[in-house]
Amino acid sequence: MGQPMSAKASPEAPSSYQLPPPRRVPFDAPWIWLAAGWRDMWRIPSISVTYGLVFAVLAMGIVGGLSLVGALAVLPALGGGLILLGPFVAVGLYEASHQLARGGRPTGVGVLRAGLRASGQLALFGSFLLFAFMIWMQMALLLLMLFFADNAVPTPQALMQTLLFTPRGLSLLITGTIVGAAIAVAVFAFSAVAIPMLLDRPVDAVTAARASMMAVVENPRPMALWAVLIAGLSALGLSTLLVGFVFVFPLIGHATWHAYQAIYGDDASAK
Repeated sequence: MGQPMSAKASPEAPSSYQLPPPRRVPFDAPWIWLAAGWRDMWRIPSISVTYGLVFAVLAMGIVGGLSLVGALAVLPALGGGLILLGPFVAVGLYEASHQLARGGRPTGVGVLRAGLRASGQLALFGSFLLFAFMIWMQMALLLLMLFFADNAVPTPQALMQTLLFTPRGLSLLITGTIVGAAIAVAVFAFSAVAIPMLLDRPVDAVTAARASMMAVVENPRPMALWAVLIAGLSALGLSTLLVGFVFVFPLIGHATWHAYQAIYGDDASAK
């Protein structure tokens, strides 16, 4: 069984470590991962729901900040950006599912300490995701300025109508969708299973990202379905004024651990 890195382990991967090839999984595997994540969530509801509640409150705080500065027009882009950061924020949920798979009983303190075992490489990977988030938000702001340079940016209430029923809005919607999709696909490819691998194996951040991309290349259809399910569940969380993230975020987090196990791991959940 791949063991988590100990607190004394070096953040650098040994040069002799051999990364296993990714397994092929069936097209419907993401539904199995979600079912396993759902079971994990309700085996430790206090940890899972608290994790989701903290994420939802933080997201609400960011929305409140945007409201104060009159920048709610970038709220749709912010929603997508939060999804980009999700793999890093969910590190404690991965650890909780890991412990459950090994027959353990996760504790709040143990989950909070999860990232310390791979702190150097985990921080490096988190910086990758933060950089992607900053690019995402900068592109959103740039597109807004380009398409509304000589007009006031519409209010959030008018934004959807503007996007769907005006030439300027349609152009922004199409361009933003193409640019956003390109960034999202790239980030998903290198982060889909990378952080669970950093917790489970003595690898560095670059190797974990490469392994994640190999998993996507080896399983294009199931990983595409997994990306669609993540996007759909995240949209559900956003559409409920972020309250849905209390349950959606831990569900995706736990399920992501099972996705990693199915492709690279050797816990019982991968059998």
